[in-house]
Amino acid sequence: MILGDRFGGTAFLTSVAMIAFAANSLLCRMALGAGAIDAASFATIRVAAGAIVLTLIVLPDWRARGRHQADFVAVAMLFLYMAFFSFAYLSLTAGTGALILFGAVQLTMFAAAIFGGERFNGLSWLGLTIALAGLVYLVSPGLSAPDPLGAVLMSVAGVAWGFYSLRGRHAVDALGTTANCFIYSLPLVLIVSAIFFEEMQTTPEGIALAIASGAIASGLGYVIWFAALPGLSAGRAATVQLSVPVIAAFGGVLLLSEAVTSRLLIASVATLGGIWLVLAQRVRSAAAA
Repeated sequence: MILGDRFGGTAFLTSVAMIAFAANSLLCRMALGAGAIDAASFATIRVAAGAIVLTLIVLPDWRARGRHQADFVAVAMLFLYMAFFSFAYLSLTAGTGALILFGAVQLTMFAAAIFGGERFNGLSWLGLTIALAGLVYLVSPGLSAPDPLGAVLMSVAGVAWGFYSLRGRHAVDALGTTANCFIYSLPLVLIVSAIFFEEMQTTPEGIALAIASGAIASGLGYVIWFAALPGLSAGRAATVQLSVPVIAAFGGVLLLSEAVTSRLLIASVATLGGIWLVLAQRVRSAAAA
């Protein structure tokens, strides 16, 4: 019985996956904001926990069919995402970080489509402009602007995740590829932990939050997402991810007592609305082709 049948279908699996992805922002901010763990250790434990869970899941298939060769470009992109994501959340709120991350991911993928020869119509270009303007407004100087360094770090994490997603589109075995990337990323995050050894600070709470992020929100989150994908069109799969920054922002308010500023609200409407406009036009163009 496939995972989708066992747990009630595509809609349920998709909802759980989006909550899991948003939970990464909440768990990281919860751990770092409280000083329960340092950023490098969080990234290392997160990757290690994810690698263990994913390996246990794909190991029977690897034994039966063999293990695919690692994509080391994808490994590098996953490492950059994991490391920069953690350090960005030293200063960003959960909602702001998730919006910057998601916006950078989608803009990276749109840019790749344009450079790859895909033609965007006028409404798509308008959507791109609005989305980019929303992100620029979010990080522009002002009393409620996010920390500039944190915004830059999260933007780099988003670009890296965007390229990682692009590499994964052509993977023969998406789950096995993801497991490989986690395994081969582990030495890289360990090097980062060694570099920042003097700043190492861990508590049982911080370690538990990092394990939850890696094993549950990342590892199991990807398993659930890959189970949902066969029931989603490419356009719908991209569109449902618009919910991730919103879930993270609401989670930050409910769980971390974070304030939702007017700047974040306006930037969210502009960025997510602009991205939705581009996605809607791409789905329409694909349907007409």
